[in-house]
Amino acid sequence: MKHILAFTDWLWGYPIITLLLIASIFLTIYLNFVQFRHFIYILKQTFGSINKRPKGEGTITPRQALTSALSSTVGAANIVGVPTAIMMGGPGAVFWMLVIAFFGMALKYSENILGVAYREKNKKGEFIGGPTHYMSKGFNNKQLGKVFALIFAFALMIEIIPSIMVQGHSVTANVEDTFHINPLITGIVIAALAALVVFGGVSRIAAFTEKIVPIMVGIYLLLGFIIILINVQAIPHIVALIVKEAFNPHAATGGGFGAVLSNTIRWGFARGIYSNEAGLGTSPIAHAAAKTDHPARQAFWGVAEIIVDTVLICLTTAMVVLLSGVWKASDAQVNSSALTARAYQEVFGSWGSVLIAISMIFFVFSTVIVIIFYGSRMAEYLFGLTGGWVLKVIYTISIILGAIGVGKQLWGLLDLALAFVLIPNIIAVLLLSPKVKALSSDFFKHHYKD
Repeated sequence: MKHILAFTDWLWGYPIITLLLIASIFLTIYLNFVQFRHFIYILKQTFGSINKRPKGEGTITPRQALTSALSSTVGAANIVGVPTAIMMGGPGAVFWMLVIAFFGMALKYSENILGVAYREKNKKGEFIGGPTHYMSKGFNNKQLGKVFALIFAFALMIEIIPSIMVQGHSVTANVEDTFHINPLITGIVIAALAALVVFGGVSRIAAFTEKIVPIMVGIYLLLGFIIILINVQAIPHIVALIVKEAFNPHAATGGGFGAVLSNTIRWGFARGIYSNEAGLGTSPIAHAAAKTDHPARQAFWGVAEIIVDTVLICLTTAMVVLLSGVWKASDAQVNSSALTARAYQEVFGSWGSVLIAISMIFFVFSTVIVIIFYGSRMAEYLFGLTGGWVLKVIYTISIILGAIGVGKQLWGLLDLALAFVLIPNIIAVLLLSPKVKALSSDFFKHHYKD
């Protein structure tokens, strides 16, 4: 187990970050910088049309697809992961987090175009799609495509079990620390509420996330903006610090300039990539169900995901931590995951930690709801509708098991399983990039300005 964990740590360091970076830059160039050239248009087509009636066929609305996908990406990592990146890579990591976010938009755009282009209807009449569909249907070598699809589906289906356990444990531990409630009780309540939502199918999940995501994101951002406004006079200094440290980070003890700069870029890229899940292949599963008249139009909502998750939420967390000064505390390195809560507590008093705890509950609960949906879709692909139902039961039970700390030795395998999800998907998107370019060109030629 020790050697497996060491290999996993290495794999999720420079190898996977490099793979995602190369894929993101290649697709950005190959698609003629679509996310930069049409950025304002994408904003109008997504946030600007949020209340418009969607065109085309689908099971859920584009907004519901966005909130469902956001439920998976917006989680505890937005609160505790960003300060960890700052402490490990310095303030300059924030700059590189934004850089990879904007390049990653091309990757997210590409996988979502493919997700819609190759979608189909299941026996219940619901639109389904995602990597399993564009791998099995899009590859010229159908046999190879089916092998990729099977690896992806099986890896994601299995990976979600420890993922749910970790999520369940994080929220119950947080609730126990803040409200002194027994983890088993919290786990049972969360599992019961999750079951009510997930067994209602994709429409109920979409309806739930459509209501809860704007509220939970809105409250967190509002409170963060209050802290930023209180420290508004320090914004120019912090922005200058972020830019300066991005290219000339403060030398750490025992490390040369090159090593320090490399570490800063690595942590910035890692936080941007891990937060918005570009390239992971989960987002297309949600967006494939959306009502749309063209794959590219729905893919714009994938770009909107990164704007909300990384540019708004992660950047807000970073500014709160840096402006409040909590990152300079003597124990900040050791307790990096608690820095956001400290910043909120400094402004809002004891209510600050309560607000963070409540945010964590909402973030984690919505994440669990949607990843159960993703996992059940993979089981459905492998074993049919009955398999999807059985996995929902297993996933729901996993919430309770994770809450009381069962199977902790398996949690370390989470990242390894995730690698078997991500790598096949990246390869598939790159192989199918000509299809992405053709669909993108078709949209801007025939549907632009619609």
